[in-house]
Amino acid sequence: MEIKKNMTIGEILRTKPDAAGILMSFGMGCIGCPSAQAETLEEAAMVHGINVDEIVKALNA
Repeated sequence: MEIKKNMTIGEILRTKPDAAGILMSFGMGCIGCPSAQAETLEEAAMVHGINVDEIVKALNA
């Protein structure tokens, strides 16, 4: 399944368990917090000042 920027962090982690390491490598250490589970990848990237397209590319590689 292709990861998209409008997916929630929770969906991404359920779809692709190894995504946690990729997200953390981009500085998203809060992937385990409850609010992150309902936050989209795009929202989380904006909060952290990270380019969402780069994360999507890495998650789909």
